[in-house]
Amino acid sequence: MSEVTIVGAGLGGLVLARILHLHGVSATVFEAEASADARVQGGQLDIHEHDGQFALAAAGLMEEFRAIVHHGAEATRVLRQDGVVLFEAHDNGGGSRPEVLRGDLRRILLESLPAGTIRWGKKLENVTPLGDGQHKLTFADASTCVSRLLVGADGAWSRVRPVLSEAQPVYTGVSFVETWLENVDAQHSLAARIVGSGSLMVPAPRQGIFVHREPNGVLHAYVALKRSLDWLARIDFDDSSAVRARLASEFAGWPAGCLSLILDGTAAPVLRKLYGLPINHHWARSSGVTLLGDAAHLAPPAGEGANLALLDGAELANAIILHVNDPDEAIAEYEQAMFPRSQKAAAGAYEMLSMMLGDEAPDVLASFLLSNGRNKGCNE
Repeated sequence: MSEVTIVGAGLGGLVLARILHLHGVSATVFEAEASADARVQGGQLDIHEHDGQFALAAAGLMEEFRAIVHHGAEATRVLRQDGVVLFEAHDNGGGSRPEVLRGDLRRILLESLPAGTIRWGKKLENVTPLGDGQHKLTFADASTCVSRLLVGADGAWSRVRPVLSEAQPVYTGVSFVETWLENVDAQHSLAARIVGSGSLMVPAPRQGIFVHREPNGVLHAYVALKRSLDWLARIDFDDSSAVRARLASEFAGWPAGCLSLILDGTAAPVLRKLYGLPINHHWARSSGVTLLGDAAHLAPPAGEGANLALLDGAELANAIILHVNDPDEAIAEYEQAMFPRSQKAAAGAYEMLSMMLGDEAPDVLASFLLSNGRNKGCNE
């Protein structure tokens, strides 16, 4: 029986395991995916000083973090749908929110852990409370383990969450269609020019286009649609040509560079429906188990999700180290700070979603960025 049992090898679970390892507390991470390379790990993240970087510093990984930063990517541009520039900030190298690829960040965390910490191919099926803070975990391969302190770091559709809460993610009314363009400066010059060197936001009522320039000439685009599930169900997302044509019709009249992002993708477009837990999601304290990251406080992408997961992992690790012989005291200390922090962040995420796709977009978003004097986008 491990001292700490973590379900989910995402950023939050991994930084928790890493900090515990540095302080001599054993942890085992169970991950449903077959290996670290089982799937692409998402796009670019802006990692903030006060939460994400704080966690990485506690994990002793700031040198490795700086080595994977995509320099120049903090530049931000906001356009009106007719192409007029409403806001622009350049990356002068002095920003506090450096951009990295999620896959690179996950890699440095994985590489920092002792061999055998991650148990791959372990899809959790059921959690059974045994009393006295212990829980029996049953996996899809019929194997089991017993935890002394169980941490659900297993994302939006957490299998650990039902032990603590009846809450289920609810559709936010917004979906992203994810697409990519490669070798853009040579082959997709219109899109490359409109995006610039960092990120592009073209918000409008009920729809928008949000793009990150990633290393090696890649544009990673999110076509945002405030549409019902019934509306989405009428599109055959297995037919890439049909998807692109339908999206292009929704964005008719937008700048040619924006349409290039929709029509010229070098990979099949992927539908990402956005779900969220209640803004004030919390639960009664339960012996021997807690949650972090999206399992605890799933919200729309607004630049906080990955950073909050990292901070959750670091703060929980610090509480466990401080109360190493009293897991329930560690949980109490962690949750007391996490609940109000996550509620504030979730409220901000929904506010940002409204600024990006509400009736006053794009002017309200441009005004917000100008008044705050900093970059803020939908990195997640």
